[in-house]
Amino acid sequence: MAELINLRQKRKEAARKAARTQADANAARFGRSKAEKELASAQTDKAARDLDGHKRDDT
Repeated sequence: MAELINLRQKRKEAARKAARTQADANAARFGRSKAEKELASAQTDKAARDLDGHKRDDT
């Protein structure tokens, strides 16, 4: 006798799998950790400070 399959459970399982693959793709494309965001922010702040430090005062 063949094994019984609950189609509702299979549909939900397929939907979860699709959502997981979509989430993984989005995380790879857009996601950055908090540490990476803070590092990028600190680097841009330092670059702005360095640039301001090189300006001449024409008074």
